[in-house]
Amino acid sequence: MKHYAGLDVSVKETAICVVGDDGQVCSEMKIASHPEELSLALSSIGVHFERIGLEAGPLSQWLFEGLARAGLPVICIETRHAKAFLKAQVNKTDRNDARGIAQMMRVNLYRPVHVKTRESQQRRALLRARKLLQEKAIAAENDIRGLLCNFGLKVGIVGRGKFEARALELIAELPELEKVISVLLAARRKLREGFAKLHREVVEIATGDAVCMRLMTVPGVGAVTSLAFVSTIDIPARFRRSRAVGPVLGLTPVLKQSGESQRVGRVSLCGDGMMRALLYETAQSMLTRVKKWSWLKAWAVGVAKRSGFKKAVVALARRLSVIMHRMWVDGSEFRWSREGAIAM
Repeated sequence: MKHYAGLDVSVKETAICVVGDDGQVCSEMKIASHPEELSLALSSIGVHFERIGLEAGPLSQWLFEGLARAGLPVICIETRHAKAFLKAQVNKTDRNDARGIAQMMRVNLYRPVHVKTRESQQRRALLRARKLLQEKAIAAENDIRGLLCNFGLKVGIVGRGKFEARALELIAELPELEKVISVLLAARRKLREGFAKLHREVVEIATGDAVCMRLMTVPGVGAVTSLAFVSTIDIPARFRRSRAVGPVLGLTPVLKQSGESQRVGRVSLCGDGMMRALLYETAQSMLTRVKKWSWLKAWAVGVAKRSGFKKAVVALARRLSVIMHRMWVDGSEFRWSREGAIAM
């Protein structure tokens, strides 16, 4: 008899539910959220598991890797798909969620999520830490500007390198205010130093990776975007067609159809937000900053004339994701002319 298990993971404990082919609950328990303890608990039940499902979340990659290493048929399922299925339950509890996931595994009603390799996870951790420090440094600078504005002191438009000198110049004759601002400036300095250190690490990894170097031949694509793309896609072969990359990154419009009504809405915004934002910035850079002309820029300019600049940027970001994936698979570099360019 085949059995199916559902795992509802939380930080401390994981609710486990095991059901049989007939849908009847065979076993229920709560175990500490650790791959070794979960593996032992599932193995101790003494049944053959056809599928074991757990919802994608903060601990899912760690638990998935540990359970897969133990030889268990674990599957990581898409969060929004699981939420829609579990929403039908009257009471939302860990026990009921585990039962619902187990039933999803039994009836084969789930959408699997790709779990990234350890190398891609480490690279994404680096990119997220870099982005976090950058955001905190910018927030500190804005807070300093706001505090100084209360006293009629305006920092004005200055570069990152001259910001601290300008702030100290404004508070030179205000010792009480200097005690406050100097502490914030020191924190801002540490954040900028940490950001610079992580940025150098990103550039070093990207320049030492053959795939990233190839992707950087695309105008507007730098070390951060190329490394983020490689770590987000992880395994290019999991996409049968390059066109499938755009929807996964949330860069395709949502279609709402009911009877004779059909409306094309905004982009879905599904998938990785950081990668989507980087592709959008790259598209903006190609249209506004890159001086050299290319067939891709000419295509985007044509879209902008017909549909507007913002839609052209989104369309270009989507097409960039397709082109970068095809370049990765084919081992080719970006072609500036239309001849031999990647067909869409």
